[in-house]
Amino acid sequence: MIVHASAVVLKTIPYSDSSLISRCFTLEKGKIGLFIKGAHSKKYPKSAQFQPLSFVEIIYYDKPNRDLQILSKVNFKESWPHIQNSLKAVTLSLAILEMTDQTLEKDDPHPGLFNILVDVLRGFNDGEIDPNILFWFYECALLSHLGYRPDLDRRDMPGITFPNPYEGKHSGELLLKLLDERIDQLPLNHVSPIDNRVISNYLQTQLFYHFDSLIRLRSLDIVRQILAD
Repeated sequence: MIVHASAVVLKTIPYSDSSLISRCFTLEKGKIGLFIKGAHSKKYPKSAQFQPLSFVEIIYYDKPNRDLQILSKVNFKESWPHIQNSLKAVTLSLAILEMTDQTLEKDDPHPGLFNILVDVLRGFNDGEIDPNILFWFYECALLSHLGYRPDLDRRDMPGITFPNPYEGKHSGELLLKLLDERIDQLPLNHVSPIDNRVISNYLQTQLFYHFDSLIRLRSLDIVRQILAD
């Protein structure tokens, strides 16, 4: 079956001298693996379209139960060049891609989460919203769309007591806004250091509890330091 899909590239690795293997998060099919034959050819190069953070339209041949689908065509759908101008935006954006790759199952569509990912990456590109808030917003969406929406009033779960989300003066209020999934309603004002620490710690603890594969991501250690700045 031929599939047309919108996709955000999560990760790409070389395969032989001319081809690539890529994992993408698509609107229509969820996470998929793609084989890009002849990606480095001089006549029809495709390597630029499969860099992480690329937002593309793809056409591929979908065969059930096959790990890698065969790419037919690709075109850029939208570009976010300004993300590269900020080390913080780049680091947080790439960490979001890693978290998405680690937590999603293949061929399990989450169109709402896909749209939020695109909105968040646009937000990093536009630079109008605090990058910390955008990162937390996506963490909340990831938890919610995968079935683990945090209940701020329920701190005790089997084997753990979550940090107090209300410890900061405005941390509870901010978390509720983040969980509301309305990016146009996110606060633009400065977040205090205490609220920053409380929110970062609370959301990371939630993610590590529900997705133990994230504990091994070294990029999240760097993210923790960046969010604290």
